[in-house]
Amino acid sequence: MNTNDIRSKIHQAITAISPLDKAEQEHTRFALDWIESGSEIFRMAKPSTPETHLVSYFVIASPDMSQILLVDHKKTELWLPPGGHVDPGEDPHETVRREAKEELGIEAEFFFDKPLLLTVTQTVGNVAKHTDVSLWYLLKCDPSLSFDYDINEFNQIRWFSIDEIPFEKSDPHMKRFLQKMSHEKNLMVDSIIEAVKWI
Repeated sequence: MNTNDIRSKIHQAITAISPLDKAEQEHTRFALDWIESGSEIFRMAKPSTPETHLVSYFVIASPDMSQILLVDHKKTELWLPPGGHVDPGEDPHETVRREAKEELGIEAEFFFDKPLLLTVTQTVGNVAKHTDVSLWYLLKCDPSLSFDYDINEFNQIRWFSIDEIPFEKSDPHMKRFLQKMSHEKNLMVDSIIEAVKWI
């Protein structure tokens, strides 16, 4: 896939996201204008060139979505979902697959192929300051599974029940992602109920 094709595919993926609120509407508009401007959207050189670049986050949830896995990230000093920068010319969906293998030693199992949320965030912690345009995906995993996680990036990893997530030490958009996750979960339940009616 050439550069124009992947930019178009990313543009379409962002356009397909239903904004949660005014903030996501603004972030979506920023991201679409950024892509349409012809600016470089991939990180081309470490630590932060160009200053604004694309990231894939993936929140890993238990099958019933009652727990999520967060990583104690060394550089940002926050409890975050796993993820990483999208490589030049890479599909953000494939970034998730690659990072899941590299960071946690698992195969990515998607709840949904599409990203659920888009955010634009200024970085914090012991990293070169830059702007992440992040696509958030939702993966499924059994909490009993053992992870071979990257000890160079993470102090530890941990499952949190939804009511014990350390929001004050996490990504500022974590609550908003969980709202989206809850909405999608309700849609799934409604679909199952509707299907059962016709059996």
